[in-house]
Amino acid sequence: MSERPDYRKAHENAAPMAAGPTGPLAGIRIVDFTRALAGPFCTMLLADLGADVIKIEPPEGDFSRYSEPYPEGDTERAFGGYFASINRNKRGVMVDLKDSATHEKILALIDGADAVVENFRVGIMEKLGFGYETLHLRNPRLVYAAIRGFGDPRTGASPYAEWPSYDVVAQAMGGIVSMTGTEEGQVLKVGASVGDLYPGTVAALGIVSALLHAKLTGEGQFLDVGMVDAVTALCEAAVYRYTYAGTVTKPLGNSHPQLTPFDVYQTADGYCAIAAPTQNHWALLCAHIDRPDLIHDPRTISNKDRVANAAFVKEVVSGWTRARATHEVIELLGGAVPVGPVNDAEALFTDPHLHARQMLVAVDHPGSDRPVVLPNSPIHFTATPSGIYRRPPKLGEHNAEVFAEIDRQENP
Repeated sequence: MSERPDYRKAHENAAPMAAGPTGPLAGIRIVDFTRALAGPFCTMLLADLGADVIKIEPPEGDFSRYSEPYPEGDTERAFGGYFASINRNKRGVMVDLKDSATHEKILALIDGADAVVENFRVGIMEKLGFGYETLHLRNPRLVYAAIRGFGDPRTGASPYAEWPSYDVVAQAMGGIVSMTGTEEGQVLKVGASVGDLYPGTVAALGIVSALLHAKLTGEGQFLDVGMVDAVTALCEAAVYRYTYAGTVTKPLGNSHPQLTPFDVYQTADGYCAIAAPTQNHWALLCAHIDRPDLIHDPRTISNKDRVANAAFVKEVVSGWTRARATHEVIELLGGAVPVGPVNDAEALFTDPHLHARQMLVAVDHPGSDRPVVLPNSPIHFTATPSGIYRRPPKLGEHNAEVFAEIDRQENP
């Protein structure tokens, strides 16, 4: 049995950080009041694209700042992995928003900004004196984005507008839990926090769209993304299946109700995904697994027939995969039939595709004698490369720098 790789050396094969911001949003300034996951992920995406994101934190720091894990031997504990993963490329300012002198400084900062992003509950920003209407009067071209569990009353009243929400609640109410789970029908939430991450992604798209509108017209606006709304949009298949045919989508394990084969199959040493629903891919799969007879078999001649006989198809394909190691399955089918290994976190670090695409980046961590590794931006540009160029900020690390910029803005 081969020895497991040392995770503490993972950075040695990762891509280096970029020298600075070069993405297409360079020159855009965003004041970031967000915390936890959905909001910081949204602003991280914008920072990866080159925007100057200034993260505003209270004296106690963001909710996620001190969440474990930490690198072993970390002497500072300025932030843990949760915070690091979604706050790179940002500058950090620590302020007490209830302090009158600080309040004016932040208002001046927003006067020169292109966008504000927050994910507080309804009414909190108004109580702090930073509500959309107040800011819009001062800076009419400002884009103001809010990410909330159930949206904001400005764009549509909800009976749940005042309710707090987290990832698991958004996944449940948005519909994705009902269609995710085992073949036996046990429902499960998605492993990745899509109830936070997808709303954050959609909000980033909304912000970029509103910024374009503001550049063309000089008109800023308010936009919001409800976490439950975003997850419902992600469940588009469940919606159309119901309204077209009255079908309520239930958990099917790893299979697909309309496509076969389209599943995760056990191998001799793990699992792999195989998808061959088209006639061309089905014929290629049959040839590669030495079952050319199934190309014209009445039970499997079309995708519709294969769906009707899904158990038989799964038995045939899994019988072939279970007799081979995962790497053998990939070598035999790769390039002909859509196939891929089920990678765990450790396997991601040896995947040649991710290495070639520089999708894992070594990032400095204060107080640690080694860099950590974070996923790079998946958006690749030819003229304006995006990516990680700055480690996450310590609490209040850029106070002096940002306040000096505000002074120059007010006294040019």
